[in-house]
Amino acid sequence: MRFCMSLVMLLGMTLAHAVDMAMPNRHWVASWTGSVHGPYPIGNPSAQPNLSLAFPSPESGARDQTLRMIVRPDIFGPRARIRLSNALGTKPVTFDGVFVGLQLSGAEVVRGTNRPVSFAGKNAVTIAPGDSAWSDPIALPFVAESSNLALAGRKLAVSFHVAGESGPMTWHAKALQSSYLTAPGAGAQGHVESEAAFPFSTTSWYFLDAIEMEAGADTHAIVAFGDSITDGTASTLNGDDRWPDVLSRRLHAAYGNRVSVVNAGIGGNQVVGPAEYTAQKPFPGGPAAGLRLERDVLSLSGVSTVIWLEGINDFSKNGNASFEAVENGMRDIVGRIRARIPGVRVIGATVTSAFGSSSAAHGFPEQDEKRKRLNEFIRTSGLFDGVADFDRVTLDPQTGSMRAEFVPESTTGGAGDKLHPNRLGYAAMGAAIDLGLLVPRAGMASRP
Repeated sequence: MRFCMSLVMLLGMTLAHAVDMAMPNRHWVASWTGSVHGPYPIGNPSAQPNLSLAFPSPESGARDQTLRMIVRPDIFGPRARIRLSNALGTKPVTFDGVFVGLQLSGAEVVRGTNRPVSFAGKNAVTIAPGDSAWSDPIALPFVAESSNLALAGRKLAVSFHVAGESGPMTWHAKALQSSYLTAPGAGAQGHVESEAAFPFSTTSWYFLDAIEMEAGADTHAIVAFGDSITDGTASTLNGDDRWPDVLSRRLHAAYGNRVSVVNAGIGGNQVVGPAEYTAQKPFPGGPAAGLRLERDVLSLSGVSTVIWLEGINDFSKNGNASFEAVENGMRDIVGRIRARIPGVRVIGATVTSAFGSSSAAHGFPEQDEKRKRLNEFIRTSGLFDGVADFDRVTLDPQTGSMRAEFVPESTTGGAGDKLHPNRLGYAAMGAAIDLGLLVPRAGMASRP
């Protein structure tokens, strides 16, 4: 068995080298992200099943079990690489039995597409607390064999085995995507193509936080950076209808696979708070935007544009920040982005109304006044290269609240909270962005 696995890895590395030699002028481009923000279960999941059988002890985390994370890359390429993160763990975590395949349905993988993954030439990697690790390039033969149209909207199954106990798990709570888990003690099952080994489901992502694809030199990535309204609260479970998803479909219709949109939203995130964030002192909204900027934006490949929607949580009863603090935080972060990514465009998104929200932390007049002041700053300060005016398309000017048709919640069918738009609201937001703001590279002509 060990010889067979070694042979498979050797063949994969040989194919990857052949692909590399045959495709010059290509580079890595971010294709999917799931910004990590805390040790499980700290965070804000949506429609989460009961996980007491899958993870009996949050302190122990995953125990000798395999996690199959389902993700939708925004573009595909002939090679991929994945990043596993232990950024907010408290002990080293060893991963082995790592595989990437094309999802068929549920936890099942399309037969023949499941590819073994190595790290620095080895089939296992141990990641220290606070660290992450990129895999070696993974050849995806099914990409070359399929048309772009056939892969549009398809999802990958990224499987990995946690050897021993992980301790507190680095995760992204609000995936709004079903993924799958084996029982504790089930061992390495990532090579299994069928769904039988994965009896449990989750609507969160664990440990996996980025995927990049090899793409043409004129391909670039757009990062949607923000809080729960970027993360997709109240959108449709497994529906891929957050505003970045809507924007992505518009861009692909115009420019094909020469652009990728990745989502770096975290439910509850703030521009300037909390001042301190550690695994021992977590916060449901994750580290402040400035603290996570390196991991979630600056370290990604091929980024040309950042669209930033944030601020409403800073002005909530939980944040209670001043307008001046948020303004200064925005100026600092935009400056850092420009210093690291030459020629980048940073688009400021106006903050949508929470006035009258049923959420205890939101909806009061003082918050709305700060929000309006922040939106005026975003529109007129000149800090940003352009504006995505989400406030304009979601606001009911008669009430000062979110438009009534955007309120009912799309995942559970609830009444909504007048804070998070539903599927219809996100569609309006994604349609409101001027695509001309997002094409910074010369020579990128629209498809006929």
